[in-house]
Amino acid sequence: MKRIVAISDTHLQAGSLVPRGIVDLAEGADLLLHAGDFISLDVYEAFCDLGPLEAVSGNSDSPEVKSILPERRVLEVEGVRIGLVHRASYSADTTGATLLAREMEVDALVFGHLHRPVVEAGPQLLISPGSPTEPRLSAPSAAEIEVDGGEVRGRIVPLGRPICGYFKYAESLAERSAKERDDRD
Repeated sequence: MKRIVAISDTHLQAGSLVPRGIVDLAEGADLLLHAGDFISLDVYEAFCDLGPLEAVSGNSDSPEVKSILPERRVLEVEGVRIGLVHRASYSADTTGATLLAREMEVDALVFGHLHRPVVEAGPQLLISPGSPTEPRLSAPSAAEIEVDGGEVRGRIVPLGRPICGYFKYAESLAERSAKERDDRD
């Protein structure tokens, strides 16, 4: 059996640390998959240090990252073909991802860009690990994939409590307002 950890949309700035939850989840994994949006080469290299990594570039990645990573990749793990892309579709549903999985002739497709987790079984297993740092309407997350005897299974691993971007923005406004009051006093 192979244990694979899938990550996407980390959006970490250069010099940022890989979140502890990802480091812990990656420990002992046979393979790490990253479906794009590292942002910087520095962050890509930090993920390389976690273990065997296969990755693709995302739409927010720097030119340096885009120059070394493909937009699509197909891997074979114990006879199971796994596709890896950043954006699987331009729609909010998984129809485009299903069609792309067929086009790539894969048993499972790991994709990002949504910032929310999806695991959908069908003729091909579709997995969006969500985002561990900038989730949308969900908890920070990653995915764990098991390949055993030619079978592939996936599950979402929550890495914290749900985060709402609006509340983060409101908190930043309140902090800025408090700082301005302190500066006046």
